Amino acid sequence: MAKKILLIEDEKILADMYTDKFYEAQFEVVNADTAEVGLKIAKEENPDLVVLDIILPENNGIYFLRGLRKDKNIGSIPVVVLSNLDDPQTRKEAYDLGALDYLIKTDFTPSALINKIKKYV
Repeated sequence: MAKKILLIEDEKILADMYTDKFYEAQFEVVNADTAEVGLKIAKEENPDLVVLDIILPENNGIYFLRGLRKDKNIGSIPVVVLSNLDDPQTRKEAYDLGALDYLIKTDFTPSALINKIKKYV
């Protein structure tokens, strides 16, 4: 059975590209473009892994992580941050909230990202 990834990314062109790559790698993908929608989908879909952008409209990825960890039903879902925000404080906060990894988008081709994600699911 295919592993399910929740991709929370607000830039449509990036979301489409990553979604296509995840499908090619035999993952099932559900998408959200805000932290709020991401939390709702996480509750409904119970994905195997969340790939989370930090810079999102309205509330950011840290808001999503806090909400996820507070919910006993979905709080243990693994999260990998994929962001352009290379900020030490945000990185520390993400790790403190249980992120498995904090990846900078420009450091990873889509294929390299898939290889990294496969280590976590």
